[in-house]
Amino acid sequence: MADYKYIAFHSYGPIAAIILNRPEAMNALSPQLVEELRDAVKIAGKDPEVEAVIVTGAGRAWSAGVDLKALNDGIKDGSFTADKMLNDGNELMHLLQTMPKPTIAAVNGFCYTGALELMMAFDIVIAAEEAQIGDTHAKWGVIPKWGMSQRLSQLVGPQKARELSFTCEPISGKEAARIGLVNKAVPLAELDDTVNEMVNKILGNSRQTIAAMKHLYLQGELNTLKKGLQIEQDYEKAITDRAEFLKDFVNNK
Repeated sequence: MADYKYIAFHSYGPIAAIILNRPEAMNALSPQLVEELRDAVKIAGKDPEVEAVIVTGAGRAWSAGVDLKALNDGIKDGSFTADKMLNDGNELMHLLQTMPKPTIAAVNGFCYTGALELMMAFDIVIAAEEAQIGDTHAKWGVIPKWGMSQRLSQLVGPQKARELSFTCEPISGKEAARIGLVNKAVPLAELDDTVNEMVNKILGNSRQTIAAMKHLYLQGELNTLKKGLQIEQDYEKAITDRAEFLKDFVNNK
């Protein structure tokens, strides 16, 4: 296991748990944190023992968004470039969306701007009711490059997306669940148990079918309905991890 500075990465049987671990900076997405998270997600995605990936934050925040000061400092001293940050972030989103296993964001606190872009790349999001979630790109004069303008409107509709982005006003985890930005919101004290319950339900189902369904859902998001329906019709994948289940089902009919 790699030695990380700004994340904690542990595997518990079939579950990979990643914690954004810069609590003194509200887990702001510095270049190094994004690089480490990308690396950990890539490892979890390739690990045949891992069936689900959970990402949460240490302290009061899931993440306060991109750490502009750390990025600018890195650009000035030559240790980092804006293009690398952009590419690392987009590669991270791609890994989350295309790995053949479910990813769950456990949003325990503040989640702003670049962190919201990251959050929307997860398959399932469970938030604390007390969490504050918002897009502040317009407050800082920054144009999104990690998918905000496309994914947010897909999730909440174009008018609500414009409202959130134009006003820069955050909403609670409870409100985010109401408008469909997250799957579910629960009191912070119940967040871990709720996430674990969700993951255990997922792990009880066909791993291969979930991988296939994840692929097809993504194709539907990236294409027109007509194209997505054709992709589903043409898609073939052998499902072998339910052979005993189906045999028992047939024998008991």
